[in-house]
Amino acid sequence: MTAGKKDKAQAVLRILKENYPTAHCTLDFANPLELLVATILSAQCTDERVNLVTPAVFQKYPTAADYAAAPLTDLEEAFHSTGFFRQKAKSIQQICQTLVEKSAGQIPPSLEELVKLPGIGRKTANVILGNAFGIPGIVVDTHVGRVAQRLGLTANKDPVKIEFDLMALVPQEKWTHFSHQLIWHGRRICTARKPQCPVCFLRPYCDFGQKE
Repeated sequence: MTAGKKDKAQAVLRILKENYPTAHCTLDFANPLELLVATILSAQCTDERVNLVTPAVFQKYPTAADYAAAPLTDLEEAFHSTGFFRQKAKSIQQICQTLVEKSAGQIPPSLEELVKLPGIGRKTANVILGNAFGIPGIVVDTHVGRVAQRLGLTANKDPVKIEFDLMALVPQEKWTHFSHQLIWHGRRICTARKPQCPVCFLRPYCDFGQKE
């Protein structure tokens, strides 16, 4: 990792802090299980839509055992408006069945244990750890990957490699907040199709923006 890249990362961190001081997870949840379910439902769906669906879901299924025992068609109906509802229902039920069988229905506060759950990768695990347990983790979703690449903080395309590149550049205690800041920036300014480079406050440090 070059000194120049570390210096850039420090400058980016400072500017992100100035512009997104309150960046946070925009999914509504009250406990780790609710965050796990909301995160899975958010795939290919907006957080706003998920937040409309989850209050009724969380009330009806307050425990992992409730999801595990529910008729799959009931879960599909509950998740329908979030898209890909059949796969999401199957995934959430399988995860909850595993939780009931192996950890008394509790979400383990460990990356190693979370990624053993069916369908849970490092991204979802880090969402849960950082936001439900306060354990720092860098969440590499499409926004984080895109912004990090454009800034020149990583040359990798694989999410896990991007995660480790960013871990080497950002202090550990800032990993979770940094992830939210990049997500907010990716949603608001550094969008996929039409990034707003002329008004981007990170442009002086952005490889992509300097070309625009």
